Amino acid sequence: MNDTRLTAPEWSGAEAAHHERADALTAGWRSRRQTGETHAVDDFLFTYYPYKPSMLRRWHPGAAVVLEGAATHERGQYRWYRTVSDVDSIVDAAALIDARASMLGFVERLLSRTSAQPAQFGCFGLHEWAMVYKVAAGAVRHEALPLRLSADETDRVVETNHIACTHFDAFRFFTPDARPLNTLSPTRDTQEFTEQAGCLHAGMDVYKWAIKLGPLVPGEVLLDSFELARDIRQLDMQASPYDVSSYGLAPVRIETREGKSEYATRQRAFAERSNALRSRVLDAIRLARDAAAGQQAMSPRATALAT
Repeated sequence: MNDTRLTAPEWSGAEAAHHERADALTAGWRSRRQTGETHAVDDFLFTYYPYKPSMLRRWHPGAAVVLEGAATHERGQYRWYRTVSDVDSIVDAAALIDARASMLGFVERLLSRTSAQPAQFGCFGLHEWAMVYKVAAGAVRHEALPLRLSADETDRVVETNHIACTHFDAFRFFTPDARPLNTLSPTRDTQEFTEQAGCLHAGMDVYKWAIKLGPLVPGEVLLDSFELARDIRQLDMQASPYDVSSYGLAPVRIETREGKSEYATRQRAFAERSNALRSRVLDAIRLARDAAAGQQAMSPRATALAT
């Protein structure tokens, strides 16, 4: 395959634009870290997903893109890049794929199967309610936020609705009393078979998989997946039993017919966005595999820089 080439002005411009966009997306988190403030909605993307803003800020072109003159730049020392033609750099797809073969295969299977599964739109965000079902006073996950309803009313919502969570990383936070109420018992081992695009947490996780793939994923795809996760997180908390009005967010009252309808409508839109991003991540992996095959046939004069 023929590699794309970016001149120094082209790739440095793309990198600068990426930095600006990433800085805007992480400005609130970075500011709160200085003041000690917290944000129960937005901080989730930096606490549950343990990736520093610096990782989000680092721009990569994806595989099979030669950056002219980058070997003499700071980028020339980035991990998983190699030098070509003495002064240019390209992602060392072959080395990265070889080092992370197991993870890469899992991500490919998970994203492909999640997209192929029929999306489900009847869960109504009840996973968050199941996480506070019959908990002792003061033991809820988000202690800084009050519940919208009383404890008894919150429990009644769980007991009078169909609980159908397909996402293991949400299900594992269910209270012991809530677990038997779920129609499934998802596990880590069955994750790639049970996840489906209607799940808000599976949509947020596209960001996790994109950032785990590092230089194989173009910067635009990474930031688009972060924005998707941010938008989904807002609905996740709006539909939760917590009162998020202090953050300027109106509740989505899924305990009502109207609230369920609003939730499902927004959920469908997120399913479409998440599947589009899954396709872009899978495309990046396929391109990387093609690039790796070509790199393995390259002249040994190319110098790998996997520091």
